[in-house]
Amino acid sequence: MRARLGFLGVNAALALLAALTLFPLAWMISASLMAPGEANNYPPPLLPTSATLENYRVLFAEHGLVRQVFNSLLISLFATLLSLAFNLSAGYAFAKLRFWGRERIFRLLLGALVIPAQITMMPLFFMLKRMGLVNTTPGVLVPWLASVVGIYLVREYARSIPDELLEAARMDGAGEGRIFLKVVLPLLKPIMVTLAVLAFMLSWNDFMWPLVVLTDREMQTLPVALATLSREHVQDVELMMAGAVITVLPVLLIFFALQRYYMQGLLAGSVKG
Repeated sequence: MRARLGFLGVNAALALLAALTLFPLAWMISASLMAPGEANNYPPPLLPTSATLENYRVLFAEHGLVRQVFNSLLISLFATLLSLAFNLSAGYAFAKLRFWGRERIFRLLLGALVIPAQITMMPLFFMLKRMGLVNTTPGVLVPWLASVVGIYLVREYARSIPDELLEAARMDGAGEGRIFLKVVLPLLKPIMVTLAVLAFMLSWNDFMWPLVVLTDREMQTLPVALATLSREHVQDVELMMAGAVITVLPVLLIFFALQRYYMQGLLAGSVKG
């Protein structure tokens, strides 16, 4: 009986914590459906008196956020593909290929984790300016070409691939490129999903780098456009909540759809590493 009460108590506490965590998200969705000014009442209402999609219509029809949503989607998709290409190949190379200075280079990469990303923004911006990539989509994508965390995750996961499997493929006459594409990539599927979800979420929500490198409003991403809009409509709580829903909803849907594979990749990488 005592064990059952303890079990119920733990689950009740977890349910309460989950409700407290989800409450701001639920209220954000509810406020986005309220009429203008309704969320400013005191105390703030939990549910709209009469649900309306007017705030979403204003964002897309009057403020033209369709272009910014498209920009964010395009950048996030390309950032995900580029991140997968570079991180998977580099992580596999550090795990299974032998070359001079492999361990020293990898330790140097790990040391770069202590350097805040904001410090590298200014020199990177001047490099892109010299190359004519400021205010361009390729310029926004440069930081997503590879990441130390992504390389590390792939390396730790790829170390679990048996060397005998790779040697057998080499003995059959397969080149390194074919081994990577036909043998290694199918075995890296869990960590591929993990990297894809991480890259998409981070690039979709990225605010600082697009703000620095993009100067044209037509090139802006959704977070930057909403931040600009919030300064003009600081009192329009319902309108800003609608913008927040548009920003959060895609990454939530992707995360929940791929949650099982995402966690599998993270846990497998940590255990096998």
